[in-house]
Amino acid sequence: MDLVDLITEKKFLGQEFLTWLWFKSEERGGMVELPGKGDVVVVFEKHMLLEFGEGEAFEKIVCQGMQIELNEARTGLRMGKKLEQARIHLAQGDYEWHLTLKASLFEFRSVKPPKTLSAGEENDDPEAAEGRILERIGLLETATRIIDELFRFFLQIRISPAWSAEAARLKEWIQEK
Repeated sequence: MDLVDLITEKKFLGQEFLTWLWFKSEERGGMVELPGKGDVVVVFEKHMLLEFGEGEAFEKIVCQGMQIELNEARTGLRMGKKLEQARIHLAQGDYEWHLTLKASLFEFRSVKPPKTLSAGEENDDPEAAEGRILERIGLLETATRIIDELFRFFLQIRISPAWSAEAARLKEWIQEK
């Protein structure tokens, strides 16, 4: 099996994770509890991409609007479409990120890291510039680590006996109007 076939075969897992994450974020008003790590703010924003079908019958549907208007995306889920990409507001502690997560490849796009005190400083000092770059890299790594922890939490539930109850609640959430 080549890499393309493997990605195609396994992309459901990323789509399932993104759908589950949306469900978990709405379950507690934008808060998702990471066991042993505390709460993380996860809010789905303005933009979602859903996919359906294969080959010539393949469709992509973009849902945009404020959170309340994302009911169109929920309707798509009810019709069997899969959540492939979403714009997410992520926050932990004093830091906030805005990013787009593409489910099939776990690809981060348009990542906007938190503003920091040094971000607005204009300084020709090479050490200060290096510090700003390292700080930005650290903040991007933190966002990646949070998404990884959320995915690990999802997988722990997904492979456990608790998944049947979680999947039932997820299906019920999708069916809500």
